[in-house]
Amino acid sequence: MFRARASVRKLTSALIIGLAMLPGLSVEQELQLDYRINEHIVLIPAGNDHQARLETTVFQPNGQGPFPLIIINHGKDPGHPNLQPRDRFYHMAHAFVSRGYAVMVPMRQGFANSTGRYRDHGCDMTANGYTQAEDIRDTLEYARGQKWVDADHIVVAGQSYGGLATMALGTQELQGVRALINFAGGLRDDSNGCGWRSALVSAFAEYGAQNKIPSLWMYGENDSLFGPELVARMHDAFEQAGGKAQLVEYAAFKRDAHGMLASRDGEKVWLADTMRFLDQVGMPTKVVYKVPEPPMPQATNFAKVDDVGSVPFLSENGKRAYAEYLTKMTPRAFAVSPSGAWCWAEEGEAPEARALATCSAKSDKPCRLYSVDESVVWNPDLAEKAAVTASNTPAPATDGAGTSQLGGTAAITN
Repeated sequence: MFRARASVRKLTSALIIGLAMLPGLSVEQELQLDYRINEHIVLIPAGNDHQARLETTVFQPNGQGPFPLIIINHGKDPGHPNLQPRDRFYHMAHAFVSRGYAVMVPMRQGFANSTGRYRDHGCDMTANGYTQAEDIRDTLEYARGQKWVDADHIVVAGQSYGGLATMALGTQELQGVRALINFAGGLRDDSNGCGWRSALVSAFAEYGAQNKIPSLWMYGENDSLFGPELVARMHDAFEQAGGKAQLVEYAAFKRDAHGMLASRDGEKVWLADTMRFLDQVGMPTKVVYKVPEPPMPQATNFAKVDDVGSVPFLSENGKRAYAEYLTKMTPRAFAVSPSGAWCWAEEGEAPEARALATCSAKSDKPCRLYSVDESVVWNPDLAEKAAVTASNTPAPATDGAGTSQLGGTAAITN
């Protein structure tokens, strides 16, 4: 039976590739760990007899703690779960670390580099949520045993499929967990005969009947998966069954509100309501650390950003691509190479780093950023120096086919 699973952690993760020689090949690179917020990866025991290992990204403030904790749970991209890259929720993590929190982002069994097997119950949305919640429970138990975690001040959040799993987890007695946050939670299954909307409503009704922990729900008006009518049905079913949930329905966000949490600009949507909710349940909300922002290239006076003719090295095809790039949303970045290679990336995490890495992977000469957001950052002197030393710089490895692990879209050619 053909099944098209359209539930994704963020719709902006779709990768748009335009290779002249190899169409459809993804060469996006995973970003380096960010030392500014002590990003590192741990393997958390999970599953039967704790034989599986969950690849888990951890961010935390400087010091020994103990820190309040937020666990953020990912959704599901189209395709095989083991091809889905490691999720980071970098922008949200940054905001919480500045408020003194440790952050954990576990990849559940069968996703990314986590071991174990992904378990799918088809159109049984209730069972899907419960099954995925098992790995979150294992993560929670691991976290409570760490000296750097304040085991009495924990929040569990999730986006898309992770939101469904978070609400399923909330049917259990969870010591130390004070709140749940559901960002665009749900799961969509367009296979033949699957009435996934009604199945979601039934799932949330069951979770509501057994709900133990207060929750905040956030859904956008232009969410392409879970629109306002369906959200109202899910929320009503949850509360009428006895669940406690504050629903925030926010206005349209960019092209698709389902990708809000992955966007740099999403903080303007989720932060205020989230902090008000967390304050109500006795969680910290004040900024207590100055967390440095990632360094950004400085604007130059090389040209105006919309001056297509000033972009160096581009063929006519490349110039058309740059004109298209100017229609993209910020954050965005455009990289070029003396070989004629180019790449743009928009939205998601660090588009400037993604554009450079992807361009460099397909060019035999060094790529440099030309434009970031609304500014030209091209420095011809630095570009010439880079070209001279390029032979001493190893080329980055490629990932093979798949979707972008960093959110956003990208295009590249030679």
